[in-house]
Amino acid sequence: MNLQRLPLVLLAAYTLLAADPVADVLARMDRAASAFRSLSADVHNVTHTDVINTDEKESGSTLVKRVKANDLRMLTELREPDPKTVVFQGGKAEMYLPKAQVVQVYDAGKYKGLLEKFFLLGFGVPAADLQKDYAIRAIGEETIDSQNAAHLELIPKSPETLKHLKKVELWILDSGYPVRQKFHQSGGDYRMVTYSNTKINPDISDNDLKLKVPKGVKQEYPGK
Repeated sequence: MNLQRLPLVLLAAYTLLAADPVADVLARMDRAASAFRSLSADVHNVTHTDVINTDEKESGSTLVKRVKANDLRMLTELREPDPKTVVFQGGKAEMYLPKAQVVQVYDAGKYKGLLEKFFLLGFGVPAADLQKDYAIRAIGEETIDSQNAAHLELIPKSPETLKHLKKVELWILDSGYPVRQKFHQSGGDYRMVTYSNTKINPDISDNDLKLKVPKGVKQEYPGK
């Protein structure tokens, strides 16, 4: 870019942006958010329990589709080590446990926005919403699975959220989408999700996001 040809106002804005790594990354995320409609990816989860210093690892795939502004749907199929399928849509969460031949059904209506605020943080969320909910700082640049990523730390501003979620780390690619999320809970526990083979805005039908189970599977309603 030839900076000498930029008007002074634009040059000043460009200089400030270049000097602020958080603003640079958020601008990328904002552009990505405005174009986000759907997602398919392989996922690798690590759930760390600090008191016994153990890691539970899971791998599988996920599909996400934004049907309209306030209607985000997700199907995650975890295949290893214990298979299970989780579906979020229509204010309801369903978890299919094939070994037990059980579908657990949860009322997720009171957790409206949970997918975007936590599970899918960084996918399709405008920068203004992130700044409203979190204090954000840049940690640096890192390489994740041979991809360059900007490492951000997000501290929740809500005292209520801080009771359960101490901080979030995001690793953001040049595309503006996360390659990794790390959710820190109280007591040193955390959940880390790494995405690979990610495709943005693939064609996903409503039927692709429906839970499909064999006949005779029992339904349970935990918490009722």
